[in-house]
Amino acid sequence: MEYTSLDTIPYYADCAPIVKAAGYVLVELRVFRTNGTIQIRAVIGHADPSVKTGIGIDDCAKVHRVLLPRMEAILDSQDTYMEVTSPGTERNIKNAAEFPFFKEKYIRVYDVSVSDWVSGQIVDADENQLKLKIDDAERSIPLEQISKAKLLNS
Repeated sequence: MEYTSLDTIPYYADCAPIVKAAGYVLVELRVFRTNGTIQIRAVIGHADPSVKTGIGIDDCAKVHRVLLPRMEAILDSQDTYMEVTSPGTERNIKNAAEFPFFKEKYIRVYDVSVSDWVSGQIVDADENQLKLKIDDAERSIPLEQISKAKLLNS
């Protein structure tokens, strides 16, 4: 699985501190133009991984209220559409840099070294490996051995 540093994603470095100040983390940010309109998609999570409740409409609205004016100023555009969402209970992980946001959550990864899915709880992750708790043991899986990853509804 590819690891792309979040700071290399356009506008991420501008938006992440704003989202963090609101009490959340910015998991994913996409900014693109469609039919003359700037579209922004932000995915947020709880800043504290021990929080067991999901992200709700009020959480998304709170982030939307603080983030949209900042993005309009950065992009110098009032013709902007922003969508703020939760990661979802069964999110497909697109970038290995997302793993640290989901510490303590359960996940399944397709490990190409064993040609099978491996499920466990995320203990830690970095730009090289994912560390899972499986039963009572910890297992490190190099990112290059992971072809797919999905959060489990736990």
